[in-house]
Amino acid sequence: MIKSRFFNILSKFAAIMVAAMLLLACAPEKSDKSSDMNAAGISKENWGEMNGRPVMLFTLKNPNGLVAKISNYGGVVVSIMAPDKDGNLADICLGFDTVAEYPEKTMYFGCIAGRYANRIAKGKFTLDGTEYTLATNNGDNHLHGGEKGFDQYIWKAETAENDGEPKLTLTHTSPDGDEGYPGALAMTVTYTLTKLNGLKIDYKATTDKPTVLNLTNHAYFNLAGEGSGTILDHVLELKADRFVATDDGGIPLDGLATVEGTPFDFRKATRIGERIEADDQQLKNGIGYDHNWVMKDSRDGKLAHVATLTEQKSGRILEVHTTEPGLQLYTGNYLDGRIGKGGKPYVHRGALCLEAQTFPDSPNQKDYPSPVLRPGETYKQTTIYRFDVVK
Repeated sequence: MIKSRFFNILSKFAAIMVAAMLLLACAPEKSDKSSDMNAAGISKENWGEMNGRPVMLFTLKNPNGLVAKISNYGGVVVSIMAPDKDGNLADICLGFDTVAEYPEKTMYFGCIAGRYANRIAKGKFTLDGTEYTLATNNGDNHLHGGEKGFDQYIWKAETAENDGEPKLTLTHTSPDGDEGYPGALAMTVTYTLTKLNGLKIDYKATTDKPTVLNLTNHAYFNLAGEGSGTILDHVLELKADRFVATDDGGIPLDGLATVEGTPFDFRKATRIGERIEADDQQLKNGIGYDHNWVMKDSRDGKLAHVATLTEQKSGRILEVHTTEPGLQLYTGNYLDGRIGKGGKPYVHRGALCLEAQTFPDSPNQKDYPSPVLRPGETYKQTTIYRFDVVK
């Protein structure tokens, strides 16, 4: 009798142990940080080839769920997934699904623009008594570095992650004479996705000969989501009393114009579409904004909050902080319905750019902040695109 009870107890114990082992075997393994889809960090994948060379796409995630995808082809910001006021994510940055589409279809989408972002009149400037001639790839003028600017190169890439802030560092050397510019220019551009929901871009450069330099990022934003209509209902505030008035080719006229009493006054938050069709010569009969505003607070390397963009329905907010003296607002005037990510058409005024930089044609404008970089000096710039929601 005792022996029978012993075997019954032993059988029950064995059955319990087998069941427990089966449960453990079927339970999902605990994800570590690298495999957790919600964890902060950085990963990379092959994104195709350009001129026979591999191109990579890097995914940066911060602890709050903000995600940015950036390529080492031109430093292109391909995608930014940002939450709305209800926590729903949407891609707010225009781009293409494949790297092969960029050379043919891009309008400088998300790229590093340079050696000189914006325009240089007639493609000429004089430095230390020597005249330099550049490509005229924008009517009679030079734009964003010429026929092959920095947006068309594959940059070397290194990744890191520090305390929940993933970082992508890109390097490239532009040789002496590249696109007509003097000096071998060694550059480093670092993208960091901060815990404060900022995409921070740090630029550094040195040269072996005197040269001119003006770098920026040319991301196109639609805070309602890329491919979801125009940005005319976005509300913009710019901390600027003056702007650079230009001729029909985007080249500065004499002096700096006041925003007072003009469609260029965004000192108070104003709907972008409110005055974009105004009868104003600077708006070129309603074409739209493509001008540089003079920032009041970002001078002498001081990082300052210079702009706030809000989209009311989603509640998304974009703040721009920069050390640069100017901010170029471009309202997607020449977007033409070309197909972007996921087959979405990018319509006229379907996005805008807020490009931190120095002023257009500064190499030929003695009263503007100097864009000259000399041997022994280091070009430094920081711009932060910080994302938030209406509280």
